[in-house]
Amino acid sequence: MNTSILSKPIQEFITENSGASISKLALQKNPFPDVDWILILNQIEAKTKAKDKLPTWFSTENIIYPGKISVEQTSSERTAAYKASLISGETLIDLTGGFGVDDYYFSKNFRNITHCEISEDLSAIVQHNFEQLKVENCTFYAADSTTVLSDSSEKWDWIYIDPSRRNDAKGKVFMLRDCLPNVPELLDFYFEKTDAVLIKTAPLLDISAGLSELKYVKNIHIIALENEVKELLFEIHNKYSGRIAIKTANILKDKTETFEFILGDNSNFPSYHLPQKYLYEPNSAIMKSGGFDEVSTIFEINKLHKHSHLYTSDELIDFPGRVFEIEKSISYSKNEMKTELHNQQANVTTRNFPDTVENIRKKWKIKNGGNVYCFFTTDKNDHKIVLICRKIT
Repeated sequence: MNTSILSKPIQEFITENSGASISKLALQKNPFPDVDWILILNQIEAKTKAKDKLPTWFSTENIIYPGKISVEQTSSERTAAYKASLISGETLIDLTGGFGVDDYYFSKNFRNITHCEISEDLSAIVQHNFEQLKVENCTFYAADSTTVLSDSSEKWDWIYIDPSRRNDAKGKVFMLRDCLPNVPELLDFYFEKTDAVLIKTAPLLDISAGLSELKYVKNIHIIALENEVKELLFEIHNKYSGRIAIKTANILKDKTETFEFILGDNSNFPSYHLPQKYLYEPNSAIMKSGGFDEVSTIFEINKLHKHSHLYTSDELIDFPGRVFEIEKSISYSKNEMKTELHNQQANVTTRNFPDTVENIRKKWKIKNGGNVYCFFTTDKNDHKIVLICRKIT
């Protein structure tokens, strides 16, 4: 860890230039010739990226950033805070500590946090930053987490792990066994040290693939931020053999949309209906969950088609996703399209439809944008239709 950048003039320079063009700054003469210019520029770039993602770090003095990639790969504060709200206890060990954002929030719910990070430099940076952030209940190990666990006789309330994909796994189907550490292989070892494990994975992991590699899964959490799925969490409890709950959260600026159901519950029988007054499009976390029949059953709204994943009702309900009022439903035919949408402006979405948004726009000369929303989809009678809507939420 290079502490030369902590001098007051350099810190003021970094703060003053956050948000500035790095390529333009790089052409300037280094105002601090005794300190590596690239190092200073990297701090400016990383701090710029932290402004929206890590506002607590951004607004705290004398924070050291490890580089823009670490900032890009870390959890955002909003997802970390939500994640920390899910578990609590006396002790937690983070086997893949990284930049420490998750542990900052876990530290609020646990008496003691153990941060393992194989990179000595990154471990030192996080330790320094936690002093600035006034976190006093965290112990740091700059070592391989498997070694730390092996050398310790302690048993933790929780193990948290965010395995990273191996470089040689590119192009393959994403599986947990292709990550480091190899959680499926190490799970029995982990249960010698804890009875509860929380595994964070990238959103592209297929839920059924994760379940095929893991045992004792109790809950699967799907976390989206502003309708973009950011991470999956597999919550595992030693020897658990009950049913698995899927819990989704879409974190928005003013609220968090939540939805949950039991995986494999055969009591859900969705109802189908032709378009009614309102149209509902589930948020991305629900779409990732695959709980499409459950949406119909739990919210008591009708599906348009088995594979369309759009819903309709005559009564307006509070719904975790986008809600529209259907102003007109037309068949997807040359005459109807020419009358209603040719050379018009509209936001186009396709669900269970044979053509792409790009081709539809080109074919009917539909300009993007405006206040009209058009859903090209298939109804319960297998007819291709277009729903012309006005957005409510």
